Amino acid sequence: MKRIIALLLAPFFFLLPAMKAEEPLDVGDPAPGAKAPDQDGNVVSLEEIYGKGDVLVYFYPRADTPGCTAQACSLRDDFEALSDRDVTVIGVSTDNVEAQKAFKEKHDLPFTLLADTESEVIKAFRVPLRGGAFATRQAFLIRDGKIAWRDLSASTQQQAADVLKVLASLDG
Repeated sequence: MKRIIALLLAPFFFLLPAMKAEEPLDVGDPAPGAKAPDQDGNVVSLEEIYGKGDVLVYFYPRADTPGCTAQACSLRDDFEALSDRDVTVIGVSTDNVEAQKAFKEKHDLPFTLLADTESEVIKAFRVPLRGGAFATRQAFLIRDGKIAWRDLSASTQQQAADVLKVLASLDG
């Protein structure tokens, strides 16, 4: 029933108030370990990925909506620059595996999308839900297992540029 209501409200998610969540994770906090299936149905453990370099975990409300597409395409278009800096990109929404796979294929996204249908990753990162079903747009850069940067109102068009700027300042 929750999913049916969520689907009916999808076009209006931005009008819904965000549900109160715990205080957001802060810079310096340990990055939460959580698991969810990716667009292919394979379970991904964030803890395992943290040991492989910097990780950008970004949250978006709904696959293939205009803002979410702009955000994903920003990261896609600068994916080579992010990869050159050893950044692993992980997108997260409450969409199911099939929707994530279709979104990834339609927009040729070169990074992993997690189908967090039970909101486990969203809750672990303390990302508020709008209407109880849609993650708010946020982004977290994890370095050495800790939050190195956070963006609690992540950009759609400039997400990659914002991350690259932060990486330059962290490495500078």
